[in-house]
Amino acid sequence: MPRPRSEQEGPDGGMQVITRAAAILGALAEPDGGHSLARLAQRTGLPKTTVHRICTALEQVGYVHTDPRTGRRELGPSLLRLAVVGRRDLIAVLQPAMERLSVELNETVDLGVLDGGDVLFVAQHTAPERALMAIARVGVKLPAYTLASGKALLAQLPREEILRRLPRRMEPTLDGRPRTREGLLRELDEVEASGLAFEREELRHGVCAVAVAIRDVDGRAASVAVPMPASRFAESEEKVAARLLELRDTIEARLRGA
Repeated sequence: MPRPRSEQEGPDGGMQVITRAAAILGALAEPDGGHSLARLAQRTGLPKTTVHRICTALEQVGYVHTDPRTGRRELGPSLLRLAVVGRRDLIAVLQPAMERLSVELNETVDLGVLDGGDVLFVAQHTAPERALMAIARVGVKLPAYTLASGKALLAQLPREEILRRLPRRMEPTLDGRPRTREGLLRELDEVEASGLAFEREELRHGVCAVAVAIRDVDGRAASVAVPMPASRFAESEEKVAARLLELRDTIEARLRGA
């Protein structure tokens, strides 16, 4: 059966397909990504048959992945590899260290990179023996100014670049406190001085985190963060922060060949 005229390729059809594929990938990158076809159709305003056809094509090149247990679509490994191109060496070195840290602390450890004004989570090692965990799914993007990971990464940038990446209007914290650019810049000055960034139930109720940024010899950075339920954070904060600083110093020394 031929496609409807609106879906046929042509001078404008190719651009339409790209636009629709971008809309689908954008929906999958949202915090609650991992959608059924029906949900993707609802989020993008596209016909379900169109969503299925585009997802099938994207899956063939690894930009979309279907969870075999749930049938939900997620961002695929090829897209994540594009996001971290140029940082592969840093990430390859970090992965084993993250796994060891996760086992030692019995907490989830996340790896993130900046993507515009957001943090893109590109790898994760979940707590091996925890029933209660704080997890952001790999492939999700969240506003950098709300996260320990994001603050650690933003603090590595010149002030002009930080301001360029921030939205004109920042969302208030969960308890209603307003966020301002001036307040964030002051916090980032503290992050730069200490090397540690914190998140205390700013984005998600009951979730706290501490993070560090790790840079390679070319100045490219990734963040390593340990998120956990607030109920465990107070007693673990100092130990986790100390171990993250040790990991940063060890990895950066290794990358320098020291």
